[in-house]
Amino acid sequence: MSKERLNLGKSGEEIAAKLLKDNHYHILARNYKTRLGEIDIIAKDRDAICFVEVKTRHSQKFGLPQEAIGRHKQRKMTQAALIFLKQRRLMDHKARFDVVSVLEGAYGIKTELIKNAFELEGRFTY
Repeated sequence: MSKERLNLGKSGEEIAAKLLKDNHYHILARNYKTRLGEIDIIAKDRDAICFVEVKTRHSQKFGLPQEAIGRHKQRKMTQAALIFLKQRRLMDHKARFDVVSVLEGAYGIKTELIKNAFELEGRFTY
């Protein structure tokens, strides 16, 4: 991964963390990595554990940032989320998948918080 792309991603994650805090989320973990996948931010919003993917772009040339989260990424996030919930004995808690879209352009920064961006489909093992 190029240094510029890495810096863009880190910048987007910082912006996303601030947006989540401003929306009264309590951040539990950042850059949570497992052998099955990675989650950018894990936070609590009221009674739900939220697994948040952050997508950052400089332009909409290739579509909106949130459109870059395909089925493969959703599956990897789901598997990592199950590991997190199991490790912390939180399997009985509500959980959801949110997305923070960050568009850093010539006209400033535009963010969007998308709650319940996708749902679990099918059966999952971890």
